[in-house]
Amino acid sequence: MRSSKTSDARLINLFLDMLAAEQGAGANTLEAYRRDLADFSEFLAATGKRFADAETQALRDYLADLDARGFKSSSVARRLSAMRHLFRFLLNERIRADDPAAILSGPKRGRSLPKVLTIADVDRLLGRAKALTEVSEASSPRRLRALRLYCLLEVLYATGLRVSELVALPRSAARRDARMIVVRGKGDKERLVPLNEASRQAMADYLAAVETLKPENKGAAGAKWLFPSFGESGHLTRQHFARDLKELAASTGLAPRLVSPHVLRHAFASHLLHNGADLRIVQTLLGHSDISTTQIYTHVVEERLKSLVRDLHPLAEKS
Repeated sequence: MRSSKTSDARLINLFLDMLAAEQGAGANTLEAYRRDLADFSEFLAATGKRFADAETQALRDYLADLDARGFKSSSVARRLSAMRHLFRFLLNERIRADDPAAILSGPKRGRSLPKVLTIADVDRLLGRAKALTEVSEASSPRRLRALRLYCLLEVLYATGLRVSELVALPRSAARRDARMIVVRGKGDKERLVPLNEASRQAMADYLAAVETLKPENKGAAGAKWLFPSFGESGHLTRQHFARDLKELAASTGLAPRLVSPHVLRHAFASHLLHNGADLRIVQTLLGHSDISTTQIYTHVVEERLKSLVRDLHPLAEKS
């Protein structure tokens, strides 16, 4: 009989507790690790193995199985990363005397550039969202939904927030005199993000409609969140916003598959860099702990530098 002290389920829980306590991993990160490691555990169980006694070949067999199931190289690499972190933890905790993942190499993958909307594309989305707030009846729930979507778009493009940060904004973020908002991001770290006039006005208009049209939102949940819902989370879900955004994209003639909250976050960063913002400033605004994460946008900086040399260098060819 296997000891419950080294059961895979218990080791996953211990590992996730460590990530939360020592590295400040957020709920979404922890859930992703749990899902990936549970799948790995199921594969091992079918061969009579578990985390405490799995050998390197068993890990190779699992990676081959992922490939046979049609997983993309990026997904296989993520699963391998989860395995490496797990076995390093087990080694450090002396649950294992070795690390079977140490010698494994992952699939080769190029780092793809993020999808980026042009400034004109973003203007079309904002213009369409704004128009929807004006055609709906003044006191209808439909207008409230339109105002919410327009507010979400204005705030997202003005701040570059992660979608999880955006939908969980507190109602206090909508103070009319607020020039900055405090955002709680990954690892429970806080950062200050500036607001522009358009985003402040959109929040004010949306909140005024909430107060007028949905007095039931003045309860505990409504008083806490800027974008409340009646779901378990208490605020609008990421999935709901993503669906609304794709519908908006389709109505403007943009391909829905090319538009998402994350793509708008990319647009925020890319458009700032294109207009001369410093990479370190963009890193701070995005909440990246490592500059290497922000450097995926360096292609924007390179293009701008090329254009500056072409347009301003005294020896550049003039047409």
